[in-house]
Amino acid sequence: MFAYIVRRLLIMPLLLFGVTVLLFLMISTLKPDERLSLYVRDAPRTEAQANTLIKLYDLDKPIWVQYVNWLVGKQAVDPTTGATTYTGGILRGDFGWSKTGGDTIADVIKRRFPATVELALWAIVPIIIVGIWMGVTAAVKHNKWQDQLLRVFAIVGYSFPSFVFGLLVLMFFYARLQWFPPGRLSDWANQVVQSSSFVQYTSMYSVDAVLNGRLDIFFDALRHMILPVLTLSYISWALLLKVTRSSMLEALRQDYVTTARAKGLDERTVINRHARPNAMIPVITVSGFTIVGLLNGVIITETIFNYPGIGSIAAQAAANLDVLTVLGFTLFTGLILLVGNLVVDVMYAVTDPRVRLS
Repeated sequence: MFAYIVRRLLIMPLLLFGVTVLLFLMISTLKPDERLSLYVRDAPRTEAQANTLIKLYDLDKPIWVQYVNWLVGKQAVDPTTGATTYTGGILRGDFGWSKTGGDTIADVIKRRFPATVELALWAIVPIIIVGIWMGVTAAVKHNKWQDQLLRVFAIVGYSFPSFVFGLLVLMFFYARLQWFPPGRLSDWANQVVQSSSFVQYTSMYSVDAVLNGRLDIFFDALRHMILPVLTLSYISWALLLKVTRSSMLEALRQDYVTTARAKGLDERTVINRHARPNAMIPVITVSGFTIVGLLNGVIITETIFNYPGIGSIAAQAAANLDVLTVLGFTLFTGLILLVGNLVVDVMYAVTDPRVRLS
């Protein structure tokens, strides 16, 4: 297992290098004055100022010089103090300046990512547990009414656009019933959270509310997340149900399942101890990348429900043609994808020891 993980870790730097090269090639298509946002916050007011900054940050140099500066930062001298500092450099956590967020891209991610993580954590449990349960039930009840009903559910969910479903539940549960409002917190709860008496340990309000002993804030945060979680779950259930059902049907036809039944084992034991564990490899793949997709920010869902995660700010940046912000988020989400892929590979090895030898 250790050697398997080490091999996967050794591949990650090469993959990261490839991702950075591709992204920088996209950045290099921008004009030099547009790329200044990688190093300076305020756009130059005159052409002379722009040319000075372009030369200062080597934006007129060969592309490999610019790539190195983008990775490690560009050394610059403060004209007022004479101090030497490094500006930019993704390896230093500086992705550049976000015009949309009005802050550095790194700080925008720090501010927005906890909200996305919180939404993902609340959505993961119903997505995986209910999705796998429905898939197993459909396979075990193959061609019976339960299977037919779940297949119709999967087809409808698979073909239902998330923005349509989100708008429907928003119109019914909020516009008509006034039960589950959009946003992240109510106004009164937001005032409490932003006050000095409330300590933000994780910036995930449902978690911080419990740590602060404020159950009223906890239930308010939970009330705001119900509709986004329902939307994300319904769309994901369809795919997870379909994959789990197909994998379980294949496992139930294997010889070891027939042998287990011939030995007189009850059906529940056959399914839970023999069929389901061997059917989990493709399910792990889908579950793993579903979780990664949630952590990357679900743009449509966050936008519909006015949820302030990284998905909604990325959509705003795209609408404002803030290319550097979009590419900064792309690099961040690419890193999450690589880490998520590593976790999925490790789960493969835990679930099926044969994977370690491949």
